[in-house]
Amino acid sequence: MKWRFLSAGAAATLLALAIGCGGSPTNATQGASLSVMLKDSPFSDARAVLVTFSDVSVHTSGGGWSTLPFSGGATSRTCDLKQLSSAQDVLGTGPLPAGHYTQLRVTVTSAVLYFDNAAGSGPCAATIGAPAGRNAPIDIASGQVILNREFDLSGTAATSMLVDFDGDKSITQTGNGAYRMSPVVAIVSVQQ
Repeated sequence: MKWRFLSAGAAATLLALAIGCGGSPTNATQGASLSVMLKDSPFSDARAVLVTFSDVSVHTSGGGWSTLPFSGGATSRTCDLKQLSSAQDVLGTGPLPAGHYTQLRVTVTSAVLYFDNAAGSGPCAATIGAPAGRNAPIDIASGQVILNREFDLSGTAATSMLVDFDGDKSITQTGNGAYRMSPVVAIVSVQQ
């Protein structure tokens, strides 16, 4: 009798595990994803404008912020705004829970103008080598930009958000010849 209870208990435990772990293994990892793409209307008085971003996050309705990772697990991403005037590149991308989102937050940590030479690599990378020649650091007034834009992520859909960083409106020269940035960023579109 004792053996019958143990066998029945073991069978019930195995059945519960099978039901709890049931379904396809791919279902556990699938979900919605968001890619934030960056383009620019660049600052016209320079050959390169290197801007480093330290965070790209979205806010869930009634919840908190979710960070989108940078490519290759980098902790920051640098973009040459001059190269993004006729192109676009990925700023952040990754899986997110399905739901209703209300805001995008982008954090700029540093920026430098280069007057003599263009940057040699592509528009965005974990790091971009500084071009030779004259340059000027840009003082960043407020590096964190929060944009209100509601959008939904559902099921396993891939969503793409295009963001325009306006270099001409963002960068100004002060009376003493220094440069200052107050990022002017707008969401152009959200597409599934």
